Amino acid sequence: MIFPYGQKEMEYLKAQDPVLGGVIAEIGMIERKVYPNLFEALISSVVSQQISNKAAETVWKRLQTLLGDITPENIVQVELEAIQGCGMSMRKAGYIKGIAEAAHKGEVNFQELSKLKDEEIIKILSTLPGVGVWTAEMLLLFSLCRPDVVSYRDLGIRRGMMKLYGLEELTKEAFAQYRQRYSPYGSVASLYLWALA
Repeated sequence: MIFPYGQKEMEYLKAQDPVLGGVIAEIGMIERKVYPNLFEALISSVVSQQISNKAAETVWKRLQTLLGDITPENIVQVELEAIQGCGMSMRKAGYIKGIAEAAHKGEVNFQELSKLKDEEIIKILSTLPGVGVWTAEMLLLFSLCRPDVVSYRDLGIRRGMMKLYGLEELTKEAFAQYRQRYSPYGSVASLYLWALA
């Protein structure tokens, strides 16, 4: 599955921001994979924190071998050491266990989350161990396919913006103005900013 967008969003962004429009015209459609299973996507993002993509893939495969399906129930049933044994730090294994326990006990209902507003989802997810606002924002985009996510905490997005507009630095205020300009299709703008960066 790929992030859903088309001509409507592209034309809107071109009209709102001719500079970004030029990049959109040059690059064309971007096919970015999305991971509709929110719980699995979250565990995967914790696994990937601060390691290379290649290392993350290896650890993820081992975790799948250990658990079968990546579900809260399966994670709760295995020992912390077994999760760590997949090739991650004890701290990260603890995060994974903690997230699974919160889901298992019903403290966070992953099925219901998609019904909430972006801000509410970010607030709930960032209470989980090892999950910050940036991780929550990436899940909004790449798991829930929310249309208007432009993350100030994402270095790639800030770099892309600076490159796009030829800026030496990017203040929070300037970022907020660009973000506003892309709304309600900020997520599509984000795809192009990453491609630029």
